[in-house]
Amino acid sequence: MTSDGGIQIPSRLPLLLTHEGVLLPGSTVRFSVDSPRNMHLVSQRLLRGTSLKSTIIGVIPNTRDPEHDTDDLPTLHKIGTAGIAVQVVGSNWPKPHYTLLITGLCRFSVSSLLKERPFVLAEVEQLDKLDQYTIPATESVAAEDGELGELSQKFYQAAVQLLGMLDMSVPVVAKFRRLLDSLPRETLPDVVASMIRTSNKEKLQVLDAVSLEERFKKALPMLTKQIEGLKLLQKTRKISPDNEKRVLSVRKGGVFPGRQFNLDGDDEDEDGDDTAVLERKVHGANMPEAALRVCLKELKRLKKMPQSMPEYALTRNYLDLMVELPWSKSTKDCLDIRAARTLLDNDHYAMDKLKRRVLEYLAVRQLKTTLKGPILCFVGPPGVGKTSVGRSIARTLGREFHRIALGGVCDQSDIRGHRRTYVGSMPGRIINGLKTVGVNNPVFLLDEVDKLGKSLQGDPAAALLEVLDPEQNHSFTDHYLNVAFDLSQVLFIATANTTATIPPALLDRMEVLQVPGYTQEEKVEIAHRHLIPNQLEQHGLTPQQLHIPQDTTQDIISRYTREAGVRSLERKIGAICRAVAVKVAEGHRLVSSIQSGTGPMHCAATGHKAAPPEMPIVIDHIALKDILGPPLFEMEVSERLTLPGVALGLAWTPLGGEIMFVEASRMEGDGQLTLTGQLGDVMKESAHLAISWLRTNAKTYQLTNMMGGPDPLEGADIHLHFPAGAVTKDGPSAGVTIVTCLASLFSGRLVRSDVAMTGEITLRGLVLPVGGIKDKVLAAHRAGVKCVILPKRNEKDLEELPANVRADLDFVTAGNLDEVLNTAFDGGFPGTASTHTHPQLTSKL
Repeated sequence: MTSDGGIQIPSRLPLLLTHEGVLLPGSTVRFSVDSPRNMHLVSQRLLRGTSLKSTIIGVIPNTRDPEHDTDDLPTLHKIGTAGIAVQVVGSNWPKPHYTLLITGLCRFSVSSLLKERPFVLAEVEQLDKLDQYTIPATESVAAEDGELGELSQKFYQAAVQLLGMLDMSVPVVAKFRRLLDSLPRETLPDVVASMIRTSNKEKLQVLDAVSLEERFKKALPMLTKQIEGLKLLQKTRKISPDNEKRVLSVRKGGVFPGRQFNLDGDDEDEDGDDTAVLERKVHGANMPEAALRVCLKELKRLKKMPQSMPEYALTRNYLDLMVELPWSKSTKDCLDIRAARTLLDNDHYAMDKLKRRVLEYLAVRQLKTTLKGPILCFVGPPGVGKTSVGRSIARTLGREFHRIALGGVCDQSDIRGHRRTYVGSMPGRIINGLKTVGVNNPVFLLDEVDKLGKSLQGDPAAALLEVLDPEQNHSFTDHYLNVAFDLSQVLFIATANTTATIPPALLDRMEVLQVPGYTQEEKVEIAHRHLIPNQLEQHGLTPQQLHIPQDTTQDIISRYTREAGVRSLERKIGAICRAVAVKVAEGHRLVSSIQSGTGPMHCAATGHKAAPPEMPIVIDHIALKDILGPPLFEMEVSERLTLPGVALGLAWTPLGGEIMFVEASRMEGDGQLTLTGQLGDVMKESAHLAISWLRTNAKTYQLTNMMGGPDPLEGADIHLHFPAGAVTKDGPSAGVTIVTCLASLFSGRLVRSDVAMTGEITLRGLVLPVGGIKDKVLAAHRAGVKCVILPKRNEKDLEELPANVRADLDFVTAGNLDEVLNTAFDGGFPGTASTHTHPQLTSKL
């Protein structure tokens, strides 16, 4: 079989045993090597060799199942392929291995094994001519005689037919065409079998075909099968370039060492096709002129760049992002105000201020189509529906919705993105969100904007200044994009629990809408409209199985939850649903067991619980206590005010309003004032102000010390305590409460148990306005207070209160401490009646 005077392979070859594929003469295959024998072959032969001869190895297919492979040498396949190792790459991850790129030269048969360790070395006999790959097609045998000639011609015609069915503009197909024209006919079976998609078993049959005639017979059915598959594919749908790439399974690397068919070098053709598609996408993205110029410049660089360069992937990813961004895609707003009002009312109860603002935006959009998106900030306690109302606004407008959680973000790159010079750079959350929604006018919800952090990586709140400024965000520049993007059509909605931690510059850019807590009546409505149906659905129950009356709901709200929102209320309703689900499931099991004849036994086992529960299960006060336990909150206001020196104040927290007791006691001492309860500096100063004012006006109000003297502090120490001791407190609004508490202590009279108060005081006895009036009044209403004392200048804030709260409470607006003390004590305070007459005011709102 060997040719006289032709090119010869060495008679002794080291053998590479491979599970991964079959190497045919003329093809290039990449093998991963990790077995001990193969690793020794690479390290001791390929890496230490200095001549071309040392790079030639034999590749034998290992037909043993790799899962049951052992260290013993398997039975060697009778035919192998001699190949030249073009490339060797080593790696230690995930385990030590080498990757070899091997080009097949010719077939050989194993004559005898010379050694098995450290790698296999065998005596081989060459079966193919090597010079057939270097002789041009014109010099090879022009026409074969007999059956071999017919087979050769038929095979060539089938290959031409396959080419005719494919698109010549696809680079892989063009390479196949050039290959078919340039190679001798006798090499075609091996080359075509390695290029078209075939199994390893079929390739093994071609490898085992030593005679040329048999080789044509084995490879021709494979080619015919590909043609039939293409015909069937063309009948169903038009063939695409991607399908043609799947038909031709061309491997990277060269096919012949003497021929110019190196796919690693020619990959630019295939890459050029992808680049052309990308260029069409860039022109079709309808991006602004500045962005288009940048994209075309990057595209020009990409065309000149080899695929193996790391920067190629970075540039490609950048261009893909630029193409995917919605430069001019937008959704059409639904401007039907009546439908919008109905949708908002169905989704959310109360929240009139927010709904009115959305409807105003819709009305202005009807009159002016180019309106910039407003930048709203919903501020309120947790659980009142700030996030969910943002989602409802998006649905009302017919826009896409995207939520960006900013809680704990402390890197400005999260907002602006990283520069592309960094490894692993990516765009910021704003640009990523636009890419996700695919339109340039979505509703963006910036959740928890008051909980942004700050670190060495910059201040994200400062980065948001550009995003949330209507005069700047039409040209927002992300560090990754490095071109301006128009955010002016985006409707930004930020949510926060308090404005205290939002930087003033950022707060100034947003339209702040306060979202106060719900009243008890609003919570009852919300529970029966939304929470109970939702929990029933989540727990697989129906209204026919569980009924929660309104009285029970009011009990849950007043005695088991004390919050501004409705999250705890929803959890309590969920607990009731779970308890009822157990009863319903037990009832179903009992009914099925009775029907199957095992009922009496079950009844005997379960005792009085054997009867299925009657439907619907109604939750009354007794059932409520069984499920939720004893009440967590009691109306304790009247019990706490049974001694002099106790007054009830109102405080505001980010979680809503709270009632706050102030307690004072007096003992013998030298006039010291002790303050406890984790108080801030402002509140401590309020206590000193109250003491000073009372000492100044002690004679007027007939306040005496323990010995009956005119100075209340003489010979006595005063201790002021603000429960609960573990909660930090600060702010000026407890001033009137401290004065009332100390006046009660010094006079020995009780403060009215149904009065709560708030207000800042001055040294001259004036009462100054404070904030958070609505939340504070709602807290007083929840606690069962009947009368609320407010600063006179806060009278305007009463208009925001619900009508039922205004009807239930009496409001006294005080301009000075005389009016406060006169209201806080039954029958007025001694000394005030003779100098001032201030009747109790009842709100007529």
